[in-house]
Amino acid sequence: MAKYTRIEVARAMADTGMVPLFYHADIELGKEVLKACYEGGARVLEFTNRGDFAHEVFAALNKYALKELPGMILGVGSVIDAGTTSLYLQLGANFIVSPMLVDEIAAVCNRRKVMWSPGCGSLTEINRAHELGCEVVKLFPGSTYGPDFVKAIKGPCPWLSIMPTGGVTPEESNLKGWFGAGVTCVGMGSQLISSDILKNRDFDTLKEQTAAALALIKRIRG
Repeated sequence: MAKYTRIEVARAMADTGMVPLFYHADIELGKEVLKACYEGGARVLEFTNRGDFAHEVFAALNKYALKELPGMILGVGSVIDAGTTSLYLQLGANFIVSPMLVDEIAAVCNRRKVMWSPGCGSLTEINRAHELGCEVVKLFPGSTYGPDFVKAIKGPCPWLSIMPTGGVTPEESNLKGWFGAGVTCVGMGSQLISSDILKNRDFDTLKEQTAAALALIKRIRG
């Protein structure tokens, strides 16, 4: 069962401004990634549903976070159907992220008052997601649309809450573009948790980069 309500998750996303995301089959390595991001200031993290037995890895990481990292909110991404959603909710996922808008996922999550964030690529899809109860919409792939798209749709609909994923980097110019356009937060994967960091187990660098990105976002937002 989720420890955090959808409102608590949405607030944490908005407060920190960044959701790191990653997948790795090695549970012990995953724990180090969680710890480094946590010590760097991240409080929301998306574990990507990829690879065989990914749910078993998530279960172990979520238990670790609940025991060792107070306030760390774990969710699951790349979920594409209601069955997988239910599986992860049984393992305590605090939010579900999908690359597309799936009504059945909304129904499963809303029934349990769990945060869900569908991937959308048009104002019509984003509007539909909000009608279905979504708190923060995932703009995916963010690199395809860019900050100008966000700025344009928030003109007539300033209440929209958007999290671009894909095309987000920790550089100041990139983050200024997104937050200047009015995004609620950003999802950041390999640009933050790089393959080199994972390969070399360079968790000190990950901690430093996480802290630096969060500090930059805070400064940009004033």
